Amino acid sequence: MKHKIGFNKLNMMPAHRKATIRNMMTALFEHERITTTHAKALEVRRFAEKEITRAKVDSVHSRRMVARKIWDEGILAKLFTDIAPRFKERAGGYTRIVRLGERAHDAADMVVLELVDRKEDPKKVEREQRKAEKKAKEKAQAKA
Repeated sequence: MKHKIGFNKLNMMPAHRKATIRNMMTALFEHERITTTHAKALEVRRFAEKEITRAKVDSVHSRRMVARKIWDEGILAKLFTDIAPRFKERAGGYTRIVRLGERAHDAADMVVLELVDRKEDPKKVEREQRKAEKKAKEKAQAKA
């Protein structure tokens, strides 16, 4: 049987496709969320989930195998020390694809590819806390 042997060529030359997938995987592990087209997200998810599974075992061999795809040493360290331990108990399905709609100029299906249990951005959390404090102050002043 020929299951899971084929792949989407994404209308690119092989070197361009591999570089695109590698760069998108690096961005996914760095930001834990990326916006892209549906076809690219499906391809990136295939590779990203394999790398997360490989990173669950922190050994020299695993690091070298993952380092073939993730060239940024900082992101590689984050994958092994932060991302993979979060998924230690999970058997698979580390990413989710959320549809956004169609892109305006060419009607391509746009999606968000994100890690299932991604950490919130600390800057965003801080911003929301400041907004909540500001609203509480305004409410207190309105009552006084």
